[in-house]
Amino acid sequence: MPDTPLRNRLSALLAQRPPRHTLPQAFYTDPEIFEFDLREIYGRSWLLIGLETEIPDPGSYLAMTIGRSPILLLRGQDGVLRGFFNTCRHRGAQILADGCGHAQRLLCPYHQWMYDDTGALRGAGRMPREFDKSAHGLNPIHVRTVAGTVYVCLAAEPPEFDAFHDHLAPMLAGHDLGNAKLAAECTLFERGNWKLVMENARECYHCGAGHPELARSFPTDVRGNFSTAGMVDLPGFIARMEALGLPSAAVQGEWWQASRFPLRDGNVSMTMDGTPCVAKPLCHVNGGDVGSLRWALEPHCFAHAVGDFLIIFSALPLAPQETLVVAKWYVHKDAEEGVDYTRDGLMHVWNETNLQDRALVELNQRGVNSLGYVPGPYSEASESLAIGFTDWYVNSVARRIGVAAPAQKLVDA
Repeated sequence: MPDTPLRNRLSALLAQRPPRHTLPQAFYTDPEIFEFDLREIYGRSWLLIGLETEIPDPGSYLAMTIGRSPILLLRGQDGVLRGFFNTCRHRGAQILADGCGHAQRLLCPYHQWMYDDTGALRGAGRMPREFDKSAHGLNPIHVRTVAGTVYVCLAAEPPEFDAFHDHLAPMLAGHDLGNAKLAAECTLFERGNWKLVMENARECYHCGAGHPELARSFPTDVRGNFSTAGMVDLPGFIARMEALGLPSAAVQGEWWQASRFPLRDGNVSMTMDGTPCVAKPLCHVNGGDVGSLRWALEPHCFAHAVGDFLIIFSALPLAPQETLVVAKWYVHKDAEEGVDYTRDGLMHVWNETNLQDRALVELNQRGVNSLGYVPGPYSEASESLAIGFTDWYVNSVARRIGVAAPAQKLVDA
């Protein structure tokens, strides 16, 4: 729990926010609140990292940094996927550089302390005879998987996960993510607070004007947890998908949402012409014409699984007004670049969308920095998921500082 001055300040700021409005300025600008967010929001939430197929074999690893915490996921010789803080128990050096690779052992480059694939310390030269190596293994982090997707939590006691798993697993099963591969990855540095990045990612009020490429296939008038899509016969679509063995109805919990929705009429993929951009589909049901399965986690991500590919969008905070956005595209493992797909064809729509969103986020941040900024009202018709995100954040802050907050139900207008 934060110290008393910060608790009092946060409590006062929460009290200033009118319902269904954006946050007071300090939540988007203040360094002390940013540090709180790293520790109490990102440090205590489940985060989507990628797919199990990125860490396929014994000895393979994925290393990345969340806030200021380097972590690594490592596949043991026993096939078990484990997670650790990527921090040597000697003097704290980062052991593996961020990225993917293969390591038979974990050797700290500073003083050559060595760990095995369970995180146990096996070598620590020049330490006294009585030194207890068993007390200095790598500190673990929580790892869970759902139908080939991988999640981590850095907290000692993570949020409850089973309900999310049990709802999402059958929805994802038809997409065969165990046979996917990472085909492309793009990172964008955005000059905006992570909450502005995620508020933008949680609404499509701006999509018609802001994303002409995406709007070709994406129903930009969606409401709530993608539970209505203009004049589209959504109940009929859901019934058809479920008859094909694809659970599709909207579900949600405190920190997650998932649903399958139809693309615009005549479109079967999120591409410029609405046709598949990958010849070997991930989902073979109905010829790959399965709309988009979207799932999202607070505080940081969303994903769309269409018939031929999966894209994951993730926002990682760097500084009070700096965020790293990571986008990953996955295709079937047998799809060959240059034969079954091209990188440009795969990435174009979402690459353009992410660049456009970066410009909007940075525009938003500059305005929020103004002396004239005051919290503004959301559109309940078009920004209900943004309301849900902000309410979730407010309730999370209140819980961490030990003050009461109005019970906020995720809006599904």
